[in-house]
Amino acid sequence: MTEKNPDKGYVALLGWSLGAIEAVDRFDRRYIVVAPEWAEEYCQQHNIPYIPWNFERLNDRSMEIAERLKEEGVDVAIPLFEETVEWAGAINAVLMNNPRLHGQAVLFRDKALMKRRAQLGGIRVGIFEEAHDKSDVVRFLKRVNQTLLKLDGDPNDPIHLKAFDKAGCLGHRVIRSPDEVDLIPDEEFPVLMESHLDGWEFAVEAWVHDGEIKFLNISEYVTLGYSVFVPATPELESWRPLITKEIEKLIKTFDIEFGFIHPEYFVTSDGTMYFGEVAYRPPGFKVFELLERAYGFNAYQGMVLAFDPKTTKEEIDAFFPKEVVDAKGHAGCFGVYPRRRVVSKLEIPEETENHPYFEYHELTAPLEETVTKRTAFGTHWGLIYFFGDEPHKIRDLLKHQEELDFYV
Repeated sequence: MTEKNPDKGYVALLGWSLGAIEAVDRFDRRYIVVAPEWAEEYCQQHNIPYIPWNFERLNDRSMEIAERLKEEGVDVAIPLFEETVEWAGAINAVLMNNPRLHGQAVLFRDKALMKRRAQLGGIRVGIFEEAHDKSDVVRFLKRVNQTLLKLDGDPNDPIHLKAFDKAGCLGHRVIRSPDEVDLIPDEEFPVLMESHLDGWEFAVEAWVHDGEIKFLNISEYVTLGYSVFVPATPELESWRPLITKEIEKLIKTFDIEFGFIHPEYFVTSDGTMYFGEVAYRPPGFKVFELLERAYGFNAYQGMVLAFDPKTTKEEIDAFFPKEVVDAKGHAGCFGVYPRRRVVSKLEIPEETENHPYFEYHELTAPLEETVTKRTAFGTHWGLIYFFGDEPHKIRDLLKHQEELDFYV
């Protein structure tokens, strides 16, 4: 454990992430982990400062955790997962005596409110609406295609359905015809419906301190839900000045003074940027780990600096490298989904394992033989990591993995 600096902030990590805990343990800030009761034994064994708390819906008891952290002397709560974003907002509203922080956290969680707020700030979004049942979805699908002047017999433009308050890919469905609407279980409603945007989809990771961007990474998706790498290709990086302007607009619109944001955007062929959504937590697909591999800094430690009210401008400026030019190479990962319906063993293809860019994988042997059908964007079975000098080579390599079988 690194020596802690009593003059710096004392942070609470909300949620259980070993990567985050190890990073903060090696950092100079005091910390405490707020996680469900099942984490207690591990924390005792490894001397991890810990408070048990179950992150159910915010309720009458929610104030308790804020008061407890306040008594403990904590300066700020940092959310590690989508489910703890609203909790962090409620707790920080108390710790920082700023009630607005809770309302802001609600905006980050409710996708429909988030899009409305973005629109008010002059940020471009696609057409969106809430659906409370299946008939709303059919109506929206028809209306969107009517607006696009489709004729009978033309293929429909798809619409996207997303859960209101879940992380990115969870509950995301693409609907092309009214027949597909019947397949949506009733318990998934209400949902947010969006028109389909044709364009290049990418994500941004931005560390914000005193309302200013301190480090901005552009993550290039090769195929959404399958693969990502950092830094992006020069083609996507060429949009950096425009992307930076959009992120500044987002920071202003959502009144973000500090912390870390992970927005997603589309850029169309004529350079128009559309806002998809913004999360106030670390991204999925191990992007923090990829950034550390590419640049050498720890993104969780950067997050602590961005959240800590006692961080100085000099300290945070010295922490982050220079975007793109300071990267030692490109780091990417691929999420494996079995391509067969029945599998018996894990077998890494030789061409993957022998590739000079291949580093390691986190795949495990299959627990059951029948592969469950993916609903929407399902959960991958594990990740494979690559690292190399050439961005186009890593992009094509990640794309190629989609054609290979890892489970046979």
